[in-house]
Amino acid sequence: MAELVRFGVSMEERLLRDFDRMIKRRKWANRSEAIRDLVRRELIRSQWQEAGRRVVGTVTMLYDHHKRELPEKLIEMQHRHSAAALSSLHIHLDERNCLEVVVVRGKAAEVRALADSLIGTKGVKHGELVMSGVREE
Repeated sequence: MAELVRFGVSMEERLLRDFDRMIKRRKWANRSEAIRDLVRRELIRSQWQEAGRRVVGTVTMLYDHHKRELPEKLIEMQHRHSAAALSSLHIHLDERNCLEVVVVRGKAAEVRALADSLIGTKGVKHGELVMSGVREE
């Protein structure tokens, strides 16, 4: 494990009270763990802005599988981007609606382009890309 470094943080009392409530709600062990987690999250988000940075993540979509040729279009896109689309999970929610989760990996720009294509396909009711950085040593 890396060596820990201590440092001080100053903030307004009200902001600190709100932060402590969030820590409790999210069940972080303490302020230090909360700050570490928030810093990691923001560092990962900043990596997404670098088009060449490697990322992993998921594309989650909700759609009506009765929409003409929609499932086939989504599968075709995943096949065209097979280097980025690693795996998918398809769940039948009811008679019409399906939830699909596609696991993705690759350069941030490629992953975003694939996600935008999938989510933007006519008939997809809702979609979201969640990415996380791959630490490059």
